[in-house]
Amino acid sequence: MTISSDEARAARTAPPGPPRRATFRLLKQLFTDRLALMGDNAEAYGDVVRIAIGPKAMYLVNHPDLAKHVLADNAANYHKGIGLQEARRALGDGLLTSDGETWKTQRRTIQPVFQPKRISRQAAVVASEVDDLIKRLAAHDGPVEILHEMTGLTLGVLGKTLLDAELGGYETLGHSFEAVQDQAMFEAVTLSMVPQWVPLKKQVEFRTAREDLRRIADELVEQRLANPVEDGEDVLSRLIASGSAESSSRERMRDELITLLLAGHETTASTLGWAFHLVDEHPEVGERLHAEAVEVLGDRLPGHEDLRKLTYTVSVVEEVMRLYPPVWLLPRIAQADDEIGGYHVPAGSDVVVVPYTLHRHPEFWADAERFDPGRFAGAERPPRYAYLPFGAGPRFCIGNSLGVMEAVFVLAMAARDLRLRKVPGKVVEPEAMLSLRVRGGLPMTVHPRERRLSDAA
Repeated sequence: MTISSDEARAARTAPPGPPRRATFRLLKQLFTDRLALMGDNAEAYGDVVRIAIGPKAMYLVNHPDLAKHVLADNAANYHKGIGLQEARRALGDGLLTSDGETWKTQRRTIQPVFQPKRISRQAAVVASEVDDLIKRLAAHDGPVEILHEMTGLTLGVLGKTLLDAELGGYETLGHSFEAVQDQAMFEAVTLSMVPQWVPLKKQVEFRTAREDLRRIADELVEQRLANPVEDGEDVLSRLIASGSAESSSRERMRDELITLLLAGHETTASTLGWAFHLVDEHPEVGERLHAEAVEVLGDRLPGHEDLRKLTYTVSVVEEVMRLYPPVWLLPRIAQADDEIGGYHVPAGSDVVVVPYTLHRHPEFWADAERFDPGRFAGAERPPRYAYLPFGAGPRFCIGNSLGVMEAVFVLAMAARDLRLRKVPGKVVEPEAMLSLRVRGGLPMTVHPRERRLSDAA
């Protein structure tokens, strides 16, 4: 067989990666430990790695300059990829899964809701919701499931700040989104080779969850149509104003709402779960958080201006997101041939930027596994694309400022009033789904503490 010069060049410039004989090990990691799959190969083969599993080849990108190329400089060549494609079955063509002109139109419609001035005006709403949370936690006698509480909080905040709606009555939302994540990742790792009609427990739960999410989205739209908001600044009002009552427009609104409900609560809830775990593991951090909260806030609720004063708390949140970025994987599909780091990447290839490994790159992070909020406390910041908790480029997370404000308020107010301790024997492990969450929940005991101004001295 004759090999063309182009084929020979492509072969010569293919990135390094694990050999074919490692397929069984790679498949096992893909199913059971996706973080190790990414981390082990980045450590073994460098900043561009070709991981071939069966008929698929995945290109791992693990350097700030190369992440910038994929996510920003040549972003038009990279559409949404593995995991998000599978999630489209539940999320439809929402902002998280859409591409091209559809995505641009959706982004323009929703963007004004996230303008800094509007988000700053929501600080009192966020603080009030967090205050209710702290009171609920303080009233617990026995262990409390922290991740459940964080999900309830973040959904409540999302409803009131972005939708001008009350989501407290939709208690199935958290479970439904968990089923969506489970099914999307299952389809991704099985290459969608398991027919959707097969009555596996996971697939049955997914179908039920999808119908539940569609029902809730439709109810929210109907409620807003029946009770319009005067200023019309919220997401629901903007979606309705941008479309019509036609079926195609209603389907688009449903897709956007389901996507917003998932992305708007899951990432912040996951971050807070990891924050409480890490603060419990490092009591000295909890004491510094407590001292700062007492000094800055005293007995009052925080306002938006306090984000500039709660500097250590912000650093803790940033370091939590470095170690456990809620969006741990940024998957793309190359639309045309490209060159990344001197290596050939064919059109149609799955290309993944992995914040989880990038945030541990030894060239940019010393003693990377150590939890150290001091990394973000000084004037020197890490390179822009070495730290991607909210992604980068045109698809930079639209809700980042609201998420950070919410996480800072929760951490400051909880540290001021409470000590949270993990239940003895609880093993905390990451579970890499669409978000990076704590596997199996996070039960903790709650212990009130006094607000002594002298503690801040």
